[in-house]
Amino acid sequence: MGFRFTDYDVIVIGGGHAGIEASLASARMGASTLLVTQTLDTIGKLSCNPSIGGISKGNIVREIDALGGEMGRLADATMIQYRLLNRSRGPAVQAPRVQADKWHYHQLAKHTLELEKNLHLYQDTVVDFVSSGRDADGRVDSGEIQAIVTSRGRAISAKAVVLTTGTFMEGKIFIGEFEAREGRLGEQAALGLGCALRRMGFNVGRLKTGTPPRILRGSVDFSVLEKQEGDAEVRPFSYAYDSVDRPAVPCWLAYTNESTHQIIRDNMSRSPLYSGKIQGIGPRYCPSIEDKVVRFAERERHQLFLEPEGLDTEELYINGLSSSLPEEVQDSFMRTIKGLEEAVVTRPSYAVEYDYVEPTQLTAALETKRIRGLFTAGQINGTSGYEEAGGQGIIAGINAALCARAASRGSRERYEPFILGRADAYIGVLIDDLVTLGTKEPYRMFTARAEYRLRLRHDTADERLTERAAAVGLERPDAIERLHRKLDLRDGITALWQERKVRTSDAGSYPSLEKHVGKSCADALRDPLVPLEDILALDEAFRAFQPEIRTAAELEIRYSHYIDAQDKRVDRLRRMDGMPIPDAFDYDAVSGLSMESKTKLKTIRPATLGQASRISGLRPSDVMLLMVHLR
Repeated sequence: MGFRFTDYDVIVIGGGHAGIEASLASARMGASTLLVTQTLDTIGKLSCNPSIGGISKGNIVREIDALGGEMGRLADATMIQYRLLNRSRGPAVQAPRVQADKWHYHQLAKHTLELEKNLHLYQDTVVDFVSSGRDADGRVDSGEIQAIVTSRGRAISAKAVVLTTGTFMEGKIFIGEFEAREGRLGEQAALGLGCALRRMGFNVGRLKTGTPPRILRGSVDFSVLEKQEGDAEVRPFSYAYDSVDRPAVPCWLAYTNESTHQIIRDNMSRSPLYSGKIQGIGPRYCPSIEDKVVRFAERERHQLFLEPEGLDTEELYINGLSSSLPEEVQDSFMRTIKGLEEAVVTRPSYAVEYDYVEPTQLTAALETKRIRGLFTAGQINGTSGYEEAGGQGIIAGINAALCARAASRGSRERYEPFILGRADAYIGVLIDDLVTLGTKEPYRMFTARAEYRLRLRHDTADERLTERAAAVGLERPDAIERLHRKLDLRDGITALWQERKVRTSDAGSYPSLEKHVGKSCADALRDPLVPLEDILALDEAFRAFQPEIRTAAELEIRYSHYIDAQDKRVDRLRRMDGMPIPDAFDYDAVSGLSMESKTKLKTIRPATLGQASRISGLRPSDVMLLMVHLR
């Protein structure tokens, strides 16, 4: 396919983690796709933390991989440390996390996009959209996307557009009294698009985030810091790989102290967060060091993680030391930290404020309700984190491709969107929370947000999503075969455990099995006091299976009763989500609904009764009234 500046099926705006997944998904589904970004040299850049995964976030990465996305593969190819978090806790809250080589990650991401069939990359800044349904003031109440307009005046047509602007849309950075129109330090903000969206009638707000300083490794006294090694056993993010062979490096722990906190308190008036310069709300769960000192005044110290930015750089990232204080203040309080007394700063910490689109203006397909064919994904929807962005990106990309396909056939309004529910994936929980509840601060995914987290374990992502991806033409050809092989192996070891009985001699060697003599190994595993290692020691045939297969079989057996109970609740949820509410449903005609409930329902326009039931403040009696009217 030759390069052209018109008639693309899908255009993706932005080359961050949402843009990568959206453009790859669209192209892999056969749609002619253009990715437009301000600079090709920062595609896939890890703007903040040099890590991928974590609690619930690791689950999302594996879901992206199961859907045919790229983040898991990129993480596996660039990891320099691996850890399974919450190893001592239950499986529902365990999650993989890796430190990634930042430069290598970016380079590999860019090259992956360049090699993709049906995908073109182009460097420019998008400043406006062309849409049908505009009035004289530029407002759109019910329109259809037609084209994008760049800063150099080029109009490029498309059947669907995915907007993934990250922190760049009307971005502004702050370091003490210094401020600049930038989305990242030294990188120009994308100006004009936020104003265009407001003009069209979108509710656009401001959010804030920040990033810590970087320092040189050679200026740190590691002898007084706590060393943190990765796990010896490394399990890949991507289901395509059985193992990962990569160099591993340690991280280090440091701590603030009272002297650190006093310097911060003495200079609080110079922080844009507290002087009133920053209006946007920052992330509650990743606060700046100023916020920590104010909100947790009783704490004598705060933990910091020194994380390598890569194998071929001396820069270290200080996780936990985000700030917007002036550079000289940052230098001063950093030197009070044990081990960092002589630290050499290469990049100061800063805060960034940017525009976002209130996500209740979206459908569960991440399509805007105001303009058909326009999708948004990532931080523009009010989220925080690479993983949350990537998860939204792949869903938006899938739906943009489906929308474009339907438009080519003359039926854009009737395309069947690809939607993940709360019981299907953490990605489904994330999107449902955004489009149903909205957000007033950067949204971050946690396991506690998911009601069905035993089903949403990171090891089951392929079982939940691979065949669904294949149904829309996204998943790789070998994925289905790989999934079936995994399930066959899991069934195989489960059958062996069911056949093998616990013998008296077994109990003699392993006291945990004393109460289970005569029972099957599978039944013994239901006892939480029986470790898997004791079962594996009983027969060499058990150890022939891969660790991931053994663990998957173990968890299905140990938690079968809980999973069965959870599945019943899932069935009830799906019945409610299976009751659609027409777009033009007249809530004023429902007698008994309060004015508050009517206002909320008319604002969000839930697609199903299930979504309506999750609207904040809606009463169970309101849901029952809706159910009666829908029947």
